[in-house]
Amino acid sequence: MFYRGPKNLITDVDNILVGNAEDNVVGTGTTVLITPENSIASADIRGGAPGTRGVGALNPYNLVDTVDAIVLSGGSTWGLEAASSSANSLGKDGKGFRSSPDIKNVPMVPAAILFDLNNGGNKDWGDESPYLNLGIKATENASTDFNLGNTGAGYGAKAGSLKGGLGSSSFVSDKGLQIGGLFAVNSYGSVVNSQTGQFWAATDEIDEEFGNKGVPSSLPEDILSGSSTSGILANNNTTIGIIATNAKLSPKEAKRIAIMAHTGMSRAIRPIHTPVDGDIIFVVSTNSYIKEITFKDINILGELGARVCSRSISRAIYEADSLFDIISWKERYS
Repeated sequence: MFYRGPKNLITDVDNILVGNAEDNVVGTGTTVLITPENSIASADIRGGAPGTRGVGALNPYNLVDTVDAIVLSGGSTWGLEAASSSANSLGKDGKGFRSSPDIKNVPMVPAAILFDLNNGGNKDWGDESPYLNLGIKATENASTDFNLGNTGAGYGAKAGSLKGGLGSSSFVSDKGLQIGGLFAVNSYGSVVNSQTGQFWAATDEIDEEFGNKGVPSSLPEDILSGSSTSGILANNNTTIGIIATNAKLSPKEAKRIAIMAHTGMSRAIRPIHTPVDGDIIFVVSTNSYIKEITFKDINILGELGARVCSRSISRAIYEADSLFDIISWKERYS
């Protein structure tokens, strides 16, 4: 049996840490997930406008299949700088891939970004963007406990016409298997039925974690109701996330779970994977679960990955607060 984890956070997976940092003037932030040694990772991109760093290195046929951290950040391409400073911080602690005893370790820190440049914050930062500093702070803040909503990469996010945010959720089994999700939601599509405020992913909800508003019983006549209203090119979007598990996975198996987990985005966001969304899911395996993973287990983990995806996305919007002129779900529907 699988149950909601004790924290209902991705850090219910043993030895996973998450740190966040924000700049409330710029209206942006960065999230860093730090992995234990020898964690493998893969990723799958489904959106039409991705912004990433180091994702190509995660292809199963490439040399290095482990990661030291994964960075999610606001800031569009500037946000990728947060991965550089996070890698530098981790390198100072001796983490990273070692090709030779006499050569400096190289921390493996892939990253993905979302577009929050039009949320009302002051983006006139001059010669130096805030993301180098945010990457350092988020890495330093890494812990097993963290807030949701207007936090980290979700600080300046917008989900359709509502305030976006950072969300997380988890499952644990009575046999010790663990899986959790962490998502920054800045989608073009809506996470709720705009007429009622009910979450599209309500069937996946556990213990009223996003308000127990019930399952939508009807659909708005306007197919794009609740979606972004800023124009197709004026409001680039993206939902970016990480799924972590203690199951022993190969890079190919992690890739398959990432593919399957995208189902959770389609349950939670309508429409999803649009031309202006850069949707990506990373999957991290800490390899600490002692039992071998079977074909059946891969299918179970793929479905659980989809569920922590949909639940995390919904929690991100449920926990977010209004920012600048972006109205939160709380303010509009509760």
